[in-house]
Amino acid sequence: MKEFRNGLLTGLTLQLAIGPVFFFIINLALQKTIFDGFAGVFGVTSVDYIYIILAILGIDRLLKNKKFKKIFGAISSFVLIIFGLLILQSALSAGIKQLDSASTSNLLQSFSSVFLLTISSPMTIVFFTSLFTAKAVEYNYTKKELYLFGLGTGFATFLFMGTSVVIFSLIRNAVPIILIQILNGIVGGLLIGYGSIRFYKVLSNR
Repeated sequence: MKEFRNGLLTGLTLQLAIGPVFFFIINLALQKTIFDGFAGVFGVTSVDYIYIILAILGIDRLLKNKKFKKIFGAISSFVLIIFGLLILQSALSAGIKQLDSASTSNLLQSFSSVFLLTISSPMTIVFFTSLFTAKAVEYNYTKKELYLFGLGTGFATFLFMGTSVVIFSLIRNAVPIILIQILNGIVGGLLIGYGSIRFYKVLSNR
């Protein structure tokens, strides 16, 4: 199982590059319940495994089709912007009562929101493909060994995100409401900015 171990270590290293999805999941744990946080963790882990499988199968070749890449890129960028606007609106308008009412658990909504948010980044396929190609060359992995490596890489997402959800859930009562609003604002701003830049690049890449 050394391939799984190598994938796990590689995945944990990659998790250090914290992005908007991480903050989004932490928000779920802080504003709703620990179960919503874990629903989000399952959402991002599911997408990672989907992209890992597609990367190993070589589906990234489809993204080399300029027309497909442009359409998919525009749609995914638009989704990111919408998510960002909704989160930013919540951060700007949420009062104490609104935050209390937002604590109602909705596991399906938590899972689907993180799933859609994560899958809106098709560049992940390209990243995983590059990673697995490099590892296949470095360690002379077979396709079966690549799947074990990918299994470990994906599990690292669940391990890191799950641990973070537990930690933030334990200190939830000590986190001031204003900090949650600021966190929402940061996540919303990052998503809007990232989505807008990607949308501009898609449109300008003729």
